[in-house]
Amino acid sequence: MNRRRVLNISAMTVLGLALLPGSSPVAQQKSLKEQLVGTWTFVTASNVEKDGTNVDRWGPNPKGMLIFDTHGRYVLVINRSDLPKFASNRVDQGTAEENKAVMKGMIATFGTYSMNEADRTLITRVEGGSFPNLYGGTQKRVIKSITAEELKYANPATTTGATADAVWKRAR
Repeated sequence: MNRRRVLNISAMTVLGLALLPGSSPVAQQKSLKEQLVGTWTFVTASNVEKDGTNVDRWGPNPKGMLIFDTHGRYVLVINRSDLPKFASNRVDQGTAEENKAVMKGMIATFGTYSMNEADRTLITRVEGGSFPNLYGGTQKRVIKSITAEELKYANPATTTGATADAVWKRAR
């Protein structure tokens, strides 16, 4: 093979690789909504009451999952790791104390979501979950930062009346 032909093939190969999806900086820029899609595991939330008091609602080693799909649907579940087991071993026969502890130590919602890219605001529309008062309403989260591995958002109005900064890790 002559030298000119080798250079032509090499140049075409480099150009072809550069044009592959994901190769250019423009192709790597994903929208916030695209970056949200997937499964996230709960790390922590810093809750602050209106009087400035910090509250550790989720306790040590909280558990949680947040899923966003490509069709605009989401599911969120967070619970304390120290929730009491029901003595009856039946979900429909918890004592008043057991039921109270579970309601205070968990939240679950599902529905649809949308993203306002300009102000980095995530809006969820609640269809159902553990707190019926939310059904049919919306909730707002402000994305503080997002990477391939971590999501941080501010919740300006939690279901307990506090504000919260939450941290999630990408599930693998």
